[in-house]
Amino acid sequence: MLGALAISVTMRIKVKVKPNSNKNDLKEISSGFFEARVTVPPEKGRANEKVTELLSKHFKVPKSSIRLISGASYKEKVFEVV
Repeated sequence: MLGALAISVTMRIKVKVKPNSNKNDLKEISSGFFEARVTVPPEKGRANEKVTELLSKHFKVPKSSIRLISGASYKEKVFEVV
C-alpha cells in the first residue's frame, strides 16, 4: 500500500505597497514582484494585513500560509508563501 506524498513549496515574493489607494488590487509586475494597492492607511499593521489578505486570495492559500519576512514599516516588503 502506498501512502500519500505531501510536498511543501515555499516561495518568497517582493511586494511594493501603495496604501490609501482608491481600491484594493494586487498586480504582478514581474516574476516574484507584485504591486499591492490597499484602501487602508499604513497604521498599526492594517495595510500589511490587507496585503496578506490579497496574497491569500491570489495564491488560493489560507492567510496563515503567508508570512511577512521583512519591511513591516516600509513600502517594499518581502512575504513568504507556504
